[in-house]
Amino acid sequence: MKKRPSRETGRRERTAMYGKCTRYRVKGIPGVKDRSFDALNDAKTWLATAQTDVRRQEFVDPRDGDLPVKDYISVHWWPTQSGDPSTIERIEQRVRRHILPHLGALPLNAVGTDVLRSWKKRLEQDLGPTSIRLVWATLSSVLQAAVEDRRLARNPCRAKTVRPPAAAPGRLEAWPQEHVRTVRAALPDRYRILVEIGAGLGLRQGEAFGLSLDDFDFDEGVVHIRRQIKMVRASLCFALPKGRKVRDVALPSSVGEAARRYATAFPSVPVTMAWDDPRPPETPVEAKHRRPGRTTCS
Repeated sequence: MKKRPSRETGRRERTAMYGKCTRYRVKGIPGVKDRSFDALNDAKTWLATAQTDVRRQEFVDPRDGDLPVKDYISVHWWPTQSGDPSTIERIEQRVRRHILPHLGALPLNAVGTDVLRSWKKRLEQDLGPTSIRLVWATLSSVLQAAVEDRRLARNPCRAKTVRPPAAAPGRLEAWPQEHVRTVRAALPDRYRILVEIGAGLGLRQGEAFGLSLDDFDFDEGVVHIRRQIKMVRASLCFALPKGRKVRDVALPSSVGEAARRYATAFPSVPVTMAWDDPRPPETPVEAKHRRPGRTTCS
């Protein structure tokens, strides 16, 4: 209605917006945006519920959940992620390949159990159970952050009616000696030492690549596992072993002799690479932690 009455009739006249707007506005709740309703009873019901939820610190405004998944990830979730660069890279790949193409355009509050069931069925066409579990955990992390940001009331990935595939049963078994010998014989001389290190010391691939002759203590019969070589964004770098833990492993005499023969046939050369993250540093702190490391490798 117009604010001033008509001079002719003395009554307030309707504007062009008459009948197109909501009539009752709820306002004045600390920390809660104003909201309008068509019916008075709806406004009173929402007011009572909102006041109760605010006192319990459980209030979630449905409008905050209207943000598309892709926008929440890019603006609110992704900038807060930190950790091992190679792990962050794998998380980014899961989001880019399996979450955003299917769920990115949906509002956060539209991702329910029905959507997750369809999404899971889609993933099963291209991924195995272990990969689906990793992608599922990544989405769950995104939605749980939205819950803690008060954009969602609950995390649908934790519902009982839809779950990721069960972990595949079974256990890892060591290769039989004949298998090890066959693989070793098929490799060029320069790379046969990797089979002996893997089978004799139980090292991971990156740890075997990062091993230096200086890490062998032949007198004490141990090998110091101090570093690994890993790939981040298609570039190699040095890093601490998995879990950022150095350790010592027993050195069998057969592996020790093989290492001595290898060092004679293929002398070590100095290798210098960035430490932990090969990307150019952007701050002095990053420059300190990423400064190149140097070791002698074959």
